[in-house]
Amino acid sequence: MKIAVTGSIATDHLMHFPGKFSEQLIADQLHKVSLSFLVDDLVVRRGGVAANIAFGMGQLGLTPILVGAVGADFADYRSWLERHGVDCDSVHVSEVAHTARFVCTTDAELNQIASFYAGAMTEARNIELAPVATRAGGLDLVVIGANDPAGMLRHSQECRDRGYAFAADPSQQLAWMDGKDVLPLIEGAKFLFTNEYERSLLETKTGLSGDQVLEHVEIRVTTLGAGGAEITGRGIERIHVPVARDVVPQDPTGVGDGFRAGFFAALSWGAGFERAAQVGSLVAANVLESDGGQEYAIATDQFLKRLADSYGDEAAAEIQPHLIQA
Repeated sequence: MKIAVTGSIATDHLMHFPGKFSEQLIADQLHKVSLSFLVDDLVVRRGGVAANIAFGMGQLGLTPILVGAVGADFADYRSWLERHGVDCDSVHVSEVAHTARFVCTTDAELNQIASFYAGAMTEARNIELAPVATRAGGLDLVVIGANDPAGMLRHSQECRDRGYAFAADPSQQLAWMDGKDVLPLIEGAKFLFTNEYERSLLETKTGLSGDQVLEHVEIRVTTLGAGGAEITGRGIERIHVPVARDVVPQDPTGVGDGFRAGFFAALSWGAGFERAAQVGSLVAANVLESDGGQEYAIATDQFLKRLADSYGDEAAAEIQPHLIQA
């Protein structure tokens, strides 16, 4: 199954300030703040929704095609992704901008001061999917993840025009998009992914009920945090999959991306929706138990054992041949 994953590609620069921001701020001088904080830790993590999803799929033995816009500083990140099975030959490299970057400082009371630089991500609107499909010999699915909004809309329209099956996964961009742009983003999607909050936001912005949304998309997948995942769609009974058992939370960054990676990987193996959500939930658990969206490794024996413990021996037996081949 040939899957192109479009969306953001970014790095996170996370710092820790051992003091309190509140002690450095003077109430009557907030109109001319000029502060510098001496931090005691810096962690640089690879991220971006498309890169996270593609990395997870690579962990499961697939070779996803990453589609997004980056800067010339992407070289090391590219090598990392390619070592983990990701096809980066369709990534657009900007001639003028750096790769998107999130910079955040957290103080001793967990207050944060952060900035997000979109950078090259804004050039995603210039990416055409047809050359990607030609190079791959066709595309079975295009995942349209959070990205430059104009780029997301272009990818959705091109999928409709060219007959590419696509998954709409607007994620955090829903909050920034005008209501009039949300429906064109999801119209005709084979899959629509949101979390519980985003589901309500999407319905509010489009003015559609849950049932009416299913008149525009085929399958709707909603992640419910600790409540698991729900799958609804045309002509199928509601499916609910609980979270994996005995998860020890560490960092929620990229958990939803891990779920999508496992879900699409299992579908590519021919699994049904319930099994796909189970695999997705277990990949999400691996992400949650690590620091960052790409700081985990899937060990086949351990993964299958946890799959059996959480969802039964039949689930593990069905997935085993695919992981062994991977």
